[in-house]
Amino acid sequence: MRVILCLCLLLWSPGLMAQSRTVLPHELSLSVSVERTDAPPFVREMILLNIRGVYRRHITRETLVQPDLEGFSWSQLGPDAWSEELLDGKKVKVLNRRMAIYPDRPGTLTIGPFVHKLTLTDEVDDWFEHRITSEPVSIEVKPAPETDGWWFPVRSLKVSDQWSNAPDQLASGEGVLRVVRLEALGVTPEMIPPMPKLNSPSAMIFPHPEKRLVELTPEGPVTYAFWRWTIRPSNDISTIVEPLSFSYFDTRERVAREVTISAQRIAYGDVLPEAAPAQPDAAAPARLPGWPVALAALLTFGTGLFMALSGWRFTGRDALRNNSLLDPLAWRLRWQARANNPVAVRRLARLILRRDGPLDARLEVLNTLDRALFDPAKPPVNLRRFAGDFLRKTP
Repeated sequence: MRVILCLCLLLWSPGLMAQSRTVLPHELSLSVSVERTDAPPFVREMILLNIRGVYRRHITRETLVQPDLEGFSWSQLGPDAWSEELLDGKKVKVLNRRMAIYPDRPGTLTIGPFVHKLTLTDEVDDWFEHRITSEPVSIEVKPAPETDGWWFPVRSLKVSDQWSNAPDQLASGEGVLRVVRLEALGVTPEMIPPMPKLNSPSAMIFPHPEKRLVELTPEGPVTYAFWRWTIRPSNDISTIVEPLSFSYFDTRERVAREVTISAQRIAYGDVLPEAAPAQPDAAAPARLPGWPVALAALLTFGTGLFMALSGWRFTGRDALRNNSLLDPLAWRLRWQARANNPVAVRRLARLILRRDGPLDARLEVLNTLDRALFDPAKPPVNLRRFAGDFLRKTP
């Protein structure tokens, strides 16, 4: 008799009564909560959702089906998290799913019910299907404020300006890589503003393809954007890169903010200012040259007079301009071109321009070399061909 009573108590114990085909409302629940803010969200502003399920039954299989989320873009912030919690002194299984949604239009938007498809067991350990659904949630969305540029609502933003080396201490002919790094919480990669145009009155700027990466966190997606340029002065001294600015909307403080990166000087550090002319020493007693010097002067004068009467014209600078065989700088330029030394070739070309004065034809050839050297998309330059083209451009 006692054995029968124990069996009856065991069969009617709460643990076994729970495994039946009758599912009580308090045994399974699914809810959707929206992280509330101080003001209604704007279009494209991040809204955090938390989907929470509480289960007091043994679950064999499960699938959580989300609604179409019409009117929203969305991103799931990692895989579903299952855990055990104590509720009313009893252990229960808990499911949490974090999502970030972004309204595409203003007005009252509704998040439809989530459906959790469950496979449960009954009294005889047979499986049966059961569904629970969440209640729909409505959100009031405001239109985005009028802006002159890109609408960029972000929960937090960090901006850094980095240079590959000191921009005002470059070696002659060297370029510098500039990287502006953005770290934005609450946006996906396509929401980052496009890479701005960098301006300078006298610098050669070569933009690189931008990079965007995303990391999912429980507080929302974090997007990293990298804007990159190679910059080089187009003269022999220095230039200025103009300020860079863009705006964003701080969704925590509910205010519009402006990011401004100040102007930057780009200069060659090895360019020295021209030395001031030397002051003459105190007058020394004048001495007449001796007869060998007078004879040499007379010979030079006679030779020059003869060449002038014969129609000869020969000046040092003109000869160097028109005949590169007599020009030591031209010889060195050709030698370095054969040695395939682009830095030395460019430096020698600059020295020739400085000596002979700016010449548009030669400047154009030199700019072509610079574009080939500093643009990674350009093919390797033929330095011998450049040297020939550069030296053939004469006044």
